Amino acid sequence: MSRTEIIEKTVNALNKLPESMGEEVADFADFMVKKTEEQFMQSGIQHSIENSGAFAFIKDEEDLYSIDDLKEKF
Repeated sequence: MSRTEIIEKTVNALNKLPESMGEEVADFADFMVKKTEEQFMQSGIQHSIENSGAFAFIKDEEDLYSIDDLKEKF
């Protein structure tokens, strides 16, 4: 279904609902927009951190401990 068809279907459904239920649909749509924006922002932040090189020093550090240092192995 295309975006235009989805919009038309939703508008038709909204026209059949009482006003109070239409407000609930609008609130839900606002929630979905906010959720999408947050996910987009989080993925952008994650991408920036991964590619920034701020933690590149960790790759060069030697391992301080190994499996042999464990007292108990589960």
